[in-house]
Amino acid sequence: MSTPTSLPSDAGGPAASAPALTPAPLTTPGAPAAAPRRGNMLASSFSSALEALWANRLRSLLTTLGVIVGVAAVITVVTLTQGAAALITSGLGGLGTTTLLISPGTASLGGVRQSVGTEQSLTQADADALTTVSHVAAVSPVVGVTAQLVFGNQNWNTRVQGVYANFQTIGNWQLSEGAWFSDQDERGALPVAVLGPTVAQNLFAATSTAPVGQTVLIRGQAFQVVGVLQSKGASGLFNQDDVVFVPFNTAVARLDNSSFVSQIEAQADDASTVNVAVQAVTTTLEQRHHIAAGAQDDFQVRSSAQLVATAQQVTQTLTFLLAGIAAISLVVGGIGIMNIMLVSVTERTREIGIRMAVGARRRDVRNQFLIEALTLSVAGGLIGILLGLTAGLGLTLAFSLPFTISPVALLLAFGVSGAIGVGFGFYPAVRASQLDPIVALRTE
Repeated sequence: MSTPTSLPSDAGGPAASAPALTPAPLTTPGAPAAAPRRGNMLASSFSSALEALWANRLRSLLTTLGVIVGVAAVITVVTLTQGAAALITSGLGGLGTTTLLISPGTASLGGVRQSVGTEQSLTQADADALTTVSHVAAVSPVVGVTAQLVFGNQNWNTRVQGVYANFQTIGNWQLSEGAWFSDQDERGALPVAVLGPTVAQNLFAATSTAPVGQTVLIRGQAFQVVGVLQSKGASGLFNQDDVVFVPFNTAVARLDNSSFVSQIEAQADDASTVNVAVQAVTTTLEQRHHIAAGAQDDFQVRSSAQLVATAQQVTQTLTFLLAGIAAISLVVGGIGIMNIMLVSVTERTREIGIRMAVGARRRDVRNQFLIEALTLSVAGGLIGILLGLTAGLGLTLAFSLPFTISPVALLLAFGVSGAIGVGFGFYPAVRASQLDPIVALRTE
């Protein structure tokens, strides 16, 4: 029996031991290769999408202009209308929750009905009759004129209202200096006046003169200033501080000798009885004006709460209308995104074929183009939000409106811009994913 001999090494040294063999992993014949992780493919699609957009950055920027303009317009419109709504609400809220406003009805001119307050139908006697109505605590007629006030070499054009002494309580007016005129001043038709802070500022600030005790001319008539009001909020066209109050009989005798009044303001005895007071006032005035049941009233009775609700409804309707018009730009922007994505698919047909040839699945190609469309629209939405807020801030400052930001509007604008990217980018993405790899590789 022969014994095994050792193989000599290359150097003629001692025998070399045989290398250890690592067993190969067991695989099932015909089994598919392990698929790449889903997260890695999404990251790769996102990276490829960004590279494609950056390679055509000027075209990408121009594509997003429609979305930018649309979102900016929506945010600007919402900011303006909400600022106007906040201003109107705060102004009407200053009247108090129990205030009732009785205005003349609508006049008819040539068969065309005019706005509320154009008909002359309310009198001082109507106001005095309402003092006995249940749940009405105070009533004052209001006669209003526009007049120029003069003090020294300063002048100011404003509205002058003749009211009863209890109008201070009805309108919730507070004084910063001086006092309100009394019932005796009103009955005696004394020439005294209470100035709003805007009027006092424009007449007396230049000379640093204290307004109380000074004499001002109203339509050439001398009036003594007895008080200055606290500010209720001077904002744009709705400046509650730009007003002068004088006794009602004084206004009728010296400024506007008319048998009709501009309006009547009343105050309910409690917030819970406002609706009851409105009905009682309506019934009393219908009886005084001999208005039959079911006929059109020649006056209108509204509470301050109703005015606030109406103002909010009007501004909300205006917001929806203007936002709908501005949203057309978003649709146009979405069409632009779809158009440029279709062009991109055509330009990159060979690239799509190569990706599919090296293992990319159809959904990976679809996701890449969807991510490109979504990135364009979301970027346009973010830029549009910033531009819209900037434009809204500038316009609210220009019109002296409060600047209010609606988180709901911002989220909605951002969400809509993203939805537009997905919606208008879906067809080009699906079209790209359905390309035949062989045909795509042959495309030049």
